[in-house]
Order: sequence, then structure tokens, then C-alpha cells
Amino acid sequence: MPEPVTPVTFPPAFLWGAATSAYQIEGAVREDGRTPSIWDTFSHTPGNTAGGDTGDIAVDHYHRYRDDVALMADLGLTAYRFSVSWPRVQPTGRGPAVQVGLDFYRRLVDELLAHGIKPALTLYHWDLPQELEDAGGWPERDTALRFAEYAHIVGDALGDRVEQWITLNEPWCSAFLGYGSGVHAPGRTDPAASLRAAHHLNLAHGLGTSALRAAMPARNTVAVSLNSSVVRPLSQDPDDLAAARRVDDLANGVFHGPMLHGAYPETLLAATSSVTDWSYVLDGDLAAIKQPLDALGLNYYTPALVSGASHALDGPRADGHGASAFSPWPGADDVVFHQTPGERTEMGWTIDPTGLYDLLMRYAREAPGLPLYVTENGAAYDDKPDPEGRVHDPERIAYLHGHLSAVRRAVTDGADVRGYYLWSLMDNFEWAYGYGKRFGAVYVDYATQARTPKSSARWYGQAARTGTLPPLTAAE
Repeated sequence: MPEPVTPVTFPPAFLWGAATSAYQIEGAVREDGRTPSIWDTFSHTPGNTAGGDTGDIAVDHYHRYRDDVALMADLGLTAYRFSVSWPRVQPTGRGPAVQVGLDFYRRLVDELLAHGIKPALTLYHWDLPQELEDAGGWPERDTALRFAEYAHIVGDALGDRVEQWITLNEPWCSAFLGYGSGVHAPGRTDPAASLRAAHHLNLAHGLGTSALRAAMPARNTVAVSLNSSVVRPLSQDPDDLAAARRVDDLANGVFHGPMLHGAYPETLLAATSSVTDWSYVLDGDLAAIKQPLDALGLNYYTPALVSGASHALDGPRADGHGASAFSPWPGADDVVFHQTPGERTEMGWTIDPTGLYDLLMRYAREAPGLPLYVTENGAAYDDKPDPEGRVHDPERIAYLHGHLSAVRRAVTDGADVRGYYLWSLMDNFEWAYGYGKRFGAVYVDYATQARTPKSSARWYGQAARTGTLPPLTAAE
């Protein structure tokens, strides 16, 4: 007889959540005083998004949030990570708040709390007010100052009922996809500007953290969500190891260096010296950035496999960040990215749970004693309803089982991982990919806005209720 399988069981206080972002789900882009963000402008510019799709309606969460929260409760979620739309709260990116915009988030949070769901609020998930971009955007220092004001406004309004706060989501994407390769809003392609943007995002995080703590009760926690890359060299050849070092500095060290250690890596400064002189890093900036954190959020999808140019293989770049003639890797744009072997999602990303384990263990070492959360992890598949209207997605269940098992292994090996947020709660506007990629545990019919939990949603809900991973066939 086969040996019995030991159940994968999580600590009792572990948070089982799902994540979304404002522009991807809310819609209502012209209601109640909201003004355009850079993603409104970018998505309305022909050629920037698949099919010309925009977030104008998205999945209409602005009007359907009560039903969506009831759905979360029905699934058994214990936490929900969402973002606030900066231009809904502070339309020009400066000045007083629009209270009707804040009221939406007050209602949303109250609804979550009434259903026993812990809110985790992200202040910035890429929707910079267009007026701030017109004034220079993240490459300009003033944007960091404006973010601190915005953080104080939201902290003051919601700090009495939201305990978990996240300053920025994936600042790497904001800086290097927005200002380097141009595949994300605002669509600029200036390597030096992307590095300036990275520094001012770091500064925004530090100033925003201080602003939140000044506005909120001391019990509240402040974190940041980084899409730190797991960067692996193609071989142990010195050329490949050097390539991995440069990419690791640009993917990881450029943010965790200042945030956790108060300094940029010397290897990063040297590798980018031909791109920028870093003169915009002023006295006091690094101290302002290195604010004590209460937790660290990590977003993970797939590892990176890189080599130096001398070890390039035939085939296109495979860095998973969209097609562009411009590189998101200033100072390392000669590095070659390779497709890692194995099964892939609809995004073309290799499925590799060992990368999530490695990431968690790295930051357990990088920031000992700092609680960790997986603030995004998930997969896109070509989900379709069957003739009875059910949506079966066994591939996503297998993906979740593998990655959650990796999380549990990291906990066993000493990583203080406190929770997991599935990306995403429901199908939504997937940035430059439009509505063509479905990451949701809940299927959305975009024509009718009807929500249908996929089999993965039921499987994940069972895990949330029991604290133990169900068999792969449990939701079928």
C-alpha cells in the first residue's frame, strides 16, 4: 500500500487572502470627482494595450463591492488586499481630499470588517494622478513629497479601522516598465529617468511610512510589496554570474538596499554609472528611506534565468515583461534572459514553486526578524465556462498547491511567513494585456459582469477554512 500523505497544515493565525488593485477592478473612472491617472491616459492611447482595452468599466467593483465582499466571505477568505485609487481621493495629486472618494473606501472597509475579513490597504498600485505625471512624474523629487501628503490623508481617514498598510506595490514595475521599457504607464523610454524614478519611489516609501505613522494608531503595521526576482545564472561561468549580479541589483538591491539597509549596492552604482550619476540622492534621503518596517510583502510568479552576452542562446529575450525595443534593465541591457524549462502559464511564465521558497528564505536572511507575507502569487489560464456554466481550472489548483506547499516548507525552515494573498480575487483588466489574461479565482463574464467562482476558488476557500491544503481533486 502507498504511504499516507502527510497533510500540508499551516499555523492557526495564518492569513488566507486574495488581492486586487483599484484600476484593474473598480471602473467608475469619471465618477465622484475622480480624474485620470497615468493608466487612464496610457490605456486610451492606441497601441498600448491588447485590443485597445481600458479600465473604464473593468469589473465594476465600485458599484458591486458589497456583492464582491459577500463572495469573499462565502469562499472563506480571512484577508483582502486592495489598493486605493490616488486620483479618486486626491484628483490632482495635491491639496485636500475628495471626501466622496474616501467614503467609497470607508464603505468597503466597513463591509470587510462586518464579514470578518481583515483589510490590507495598498496606497499605490501604479495609478499616479496624470497631473503629477504632467509635472514630471516619478523621476521628479516632488512626486515623493506629494505621495507623503496623500499617505497622511488616507492614513488619517482609514487608520482607525485598517491595521495592515502597504506603501507601494512593485516599485520595480513603476520605475523600469513605466520609464525604461515603456510597456507600462506612462510609457516613457528613458534609462536615466527610470533610475531617478526608482530613487524617488524609495523616497516616497520612506516619507509615506513616516506620514502614516504620524496619522495612525501605533498598533497599525506598515509594509511594502516588492516583486523581488529570483535571479539564476545560466551557468557558473564568470560572465553568467556577473550578469546575474547586475540583474539582481536592478531587480532587488535597488529597493531592498535603501529600504532595509540604508544604502544602494556599490555594484549597482558602478554598473549604472554610464547611465546616471545618482546626484539626485541628496543628504538625508537614505535615512528617510530606511524606516523600520513591520512586515515585508513579496510578490512572486516565476524565476529569471540569465546569462552574459557571450553565453546567449538562440531565441528571443524571455524576461516576461512585455515586448519592447527598449530595455527595463539600465546598465544591464546586454544581459540575455532565457526561458526556464517546465510547464508554463498563459503568460508564458514557467511554473516553479522552488523560486517562491528561495525568495522567502532569502528575505528571512536579508531581514531577520521581519515578518513576511506573500502579497501576490497566482497564474493566468485560458478559463472558460462549461455547458452548465461551471468553470473548472485544475491547472490553477495544481499551481496553488505547489506554491502554498513551498510557503509551508519555508515556514518549516524558519521563515516567518504570516499570510498569503492569491492574485487575483477575480478576472480583471490585466494592464497592457487588457482582458485577455485571466488570473482570477472567480470568473467574470465581462459582458454581463456575472461572477462565477472557479473550482480553484472553492479549493482555496477550503484551505482557508481548514488551514490545510485539500487534495488536488477536492473542488472538482
